[in-house]
Amino acid sequence: MSNIDIRTSIETPCVNVCDIDRPSGLCRGCGRSVPEIARWSKMTSLERRQIMNELPARKAARLGGGSP
Repeated sequence: MSNIDIRTSIETPCVNVCDIDRPSGLCRGCGRSVPEIARWSKMTSLERRQIMNELPARKAARLGGGSP
């Protein structure tokens, strides 16, 4: 059995700035919700890609004063 580190084999938007914005419930660093972060390693590649495609809009809405 191979000793593959799952953290390096799964694409992630994590930027090691883990701080949850209470009003939006999203991480200020990556833009994911706590449930998304918790499930990330168990999601399919398609599920992760769908969320990653949403992240720029989430961040823009949060920075623009709107709610995600």
